[in-house]
Amino acid sequence: MSDKNYQTFFDCGSSKIRAATFNIDNDNDAYFTESEFLKDNTSLELKIKEIVNSLERDSNNYINSVNLMIDSPKMLSISISLSKKLDGSKLKKENIKFLVQEAKQEILKYYTGYNIAHIIINNYKIDGVDYLFLPDKINCNFFSLDILFICLPLELVLSFKDIFSRLNILVDRIICTSYAKSIHYKSNLNLSGPVSFIDVGFDKTSIITYLNENIAMLDILSVGGNHITKDLSKVLNISLQKSEQIKLNFDQNLNILSEEIKSTDMLQKIILARTEEILELCNKSIKSNLFLTEKFKMVLTGQGSKILDSKLKDNISFVNDIDFLEETLEDICWSGFRLISKPNKQEVVIVPKKSIKHGFFEKLFHLFR
Repeated sequence: MSDKNYQTFFDCGSSKIRAATFNIDNDNDAYFTESEFLKDNTSLELKIKEIVNSLERDSNNYINSVNLMIDSPKMLSISISLSKKLDGSKLKKENIKFLVQEAKQEILKYYTGYNIAHIIINNYKIDGVDYLFLPDKINCNFFSLDILFICLPLELVLSFKDIFSRLNILVDRIICTSYAKSIHYKSNLNLSGPVSFIDVGFDKTSIITYLNENIAMLDILSVGGNHITKDLSKVLNISLQKSEQIKLNFDQNLNILSEEIKSTDMLQKIILARTEEILELCNKSIKSNLFLTEKFKMVLTGQGSKILDSKLKDNISFVNDIDFLEETLEDICWSGFRLISKPNKQEVVIVPKKSIKHGFFEKLFHLFR
């Protein structure tokens, strides 16, 4: 087997498993694969094992550990602000670490059923002045932090860890997929002003809104692409399997239409009606949480939005500027790899515990690695 240094990422979605192995020393040395559509979780472990074997074969490298990318309709974002007095001395990273640790312990105390995936410092207020990043050298009497925690259900995290453990594979980092994708896409797109990344999944829609460089909010709606499938099934009186097939091939292959459906007009009305509803719910969430009155850009991503593309957006009755981002397997896996290799400068990077001894804070996280 190869002795090259690889990192492996598994995006474990509700309807599909996507994975990639990257050579950290050579961006061109990468291998990607994905499962077919998952009807349920009965074959989940088998599919993960097949993907592991495929990546090991293609890369000629054993997979001993993975970075796990997941989303969930039950994930949470929690904002907390903490402050501390100083005596006019220099503000040090150790002061920041202590306050972040205090905030983390509060989250773990009151949200026992959740795993903290990301800790993001959105603002430093030092003697009444706001800073996006921690200044190198500054003395202060009083400072506070605005911290955003992105949390995933602990039960879900442990269930995947158990699967990989049975395959003798360790899970290194837990990554929120929609967060990683929003960071990746935002860095590659020339966007200014308020922008919301709307990730339409199988059974949920996540909303991540940026105001300039800050993540202003993360919200989850319990509606996704599967609801469109159910709409088609009910209105057209066809099976869920047939509805899913029609949805995935909508506007691409008219041969799959049943004899009862003479054109795509009815399909388009059903699909656009549910899409407009999802967008309106997203719009309502963003405005109510951020008190926005101006128009803002929405970027639609995710498996559930693949039935639409930019040429259909003019048919959607909606006030905001909408773009449809046609993401690929490679896009999703690259977003996880980029987050690890070039982390968000505002994020406190959680480092898994090692067997060797470290200092107290190093066991928990490195600050701005």
